[in-house]
Amino acid sequence: MRSITHFLKLLIITVIATGGVRLTAEAQETVKNLSLNEVITAVLANNKNIQLAKLDGNIALANYLQTDAIFLPEANLSYTAMSTNNPLNAFGFKLQQGTITQNDFNPALLNHPSATPDYLAQLEVKQPLLNVDMLYMRKGAEKQTEVYQYKIQRTQEYMTFETTKAYLQLELAYEAVKVLIEAENTAKSVYKYTDDHFKQGLIQKSDLLNAQVHLTSVQSSLAKANSSISNTSDYLGLLMGQPGGTIYKVSNEPQQSLPTTDDTKKVFANRSDFMAMQKAIDASDLMIKSSQMSYLPKLNAFGNYQYNDSHLTGFGANAYLVGVQLSWNVFNGNKTRHVIAAQKLERDKLAVQLAQQKDQSQVELGKAYRDLSDARFEMGQDQAAIDQASEALRILQNRYQQGLVSTNDVLTADTQLSQLKFSLAQARFTANLVKAHIQLLITTTTK
Repeated sequence: MRSITHFLKLLIITVIATGGVRLTAEAQETVKNLSLNEVITAVLANNKNIQLAKLDGNIALANYLQTDAIFLPEANLSYTAMSTNNPLNAFGFKLQQGTITQNDFNPALLNHPSATPDYLAQLEVKQPLLNVDMLYMRKGAEKQTEVYQYKIQRTQEYMTFETTKAYLQLELAYEAVKVLIEAENTAKSVYKYTDDHFKQGLIQKSDLLNAQVHLTSVQSSLAKANSSISNTSDYLGLLMGQPGGTIYKVSNEPQQSLPTTDDTKKVFANRSDFMAMQKAIDASDLMIKSSQMSYLPKLNAFGNYQYNDSHLTGFGANAYLVGVQLSWNVFNGNKTRHVIAAQKLERDKLAVQLAQQKDQSQVELGKAYRDLSDARFEMGQDQAAIDQASEALRILQNRYQQGLVSTNDVLTADTQLSQLKFSLAQARFTANLVKAHIQLLITTTTK
């Protein structure tokens, strides 16, 4: 009985591990024949992680569009009211207003002017002409948009894998329920036979108690296995962007096989996550180039048009100022040089991370193929063992009815058969999951 209890505990733990948070089954609705392709389609359309990745891509695009400013003019319109008794400024106000008279050259008025108002309406325009560093910065921002496009694609690929995993977990949960239902039927049959013979005084009470304990344990495991279906269904609903509380059933239709031939044993450099990191490295190179180009002179045009008047609503005198400025930041305390050094280190760090990620993925791929081989071998072994265990249980049941073996022998054989059936389901789950993982590792970008 100890081995029976140990197996049932392991089965409960494995089944529960395939699910998430438990919800009451009474309030749930059953949806039949939900295929894997239907789930993946819903996930790609509604999953929140994919939506967040697309928002990040839109943010990167908006940041890139901000760099349009290096080609477009900047215009500012202002209206300023001022008053002063400063001799220089007061005389300047009158000059700008075009109201200077002979009397304004009186030394007493020049040195001690009264409060002089000025109302200034002004339009200022700045036009970038040649800023090489900003051109490279714009190219770097554009490269960042490509980074996020690859990240979106990788998110979609990963969520497809995660969806496949959850769907396979749901299949495993249903398979566990099926195995436990068969075990329950056998346990009920053994218990009924044992109870009838106990009442006739042909079997000891300990045999009846063992049969009853076995039946109770199987029924408890079955209840928890049914709960795991709800748990996994809730997780599938979360992936699809649907509210919880719906129980999904797996489709009986054959699923599309994954291209996992043994010939494909290397990860490709154009995988979307690798491409995202490579584009990030390219963007870093452009930002380094931008910093280097900041040593060069900058050429920009400017101009303003203004009205000056001594009255609030007046526009008496107008004037304009236009010009072209060539500026050159000759020395800024070695700040630019150290910024470039830091940017180069960041780029080198990205390059090392990319190489590390490729090596790690190659190791994962090799392990995945070995796991797939082990799972296929285990499936063959389990199937052969199930055939033998089924025949052994049939023989023991016949001998039990003849009184030649004990109740515990039958229960142990039934538990062994259930364990082998679940082991086969677990091996099939592992094989399919490894196939999906291999597909995630070897997939290539379509861009």
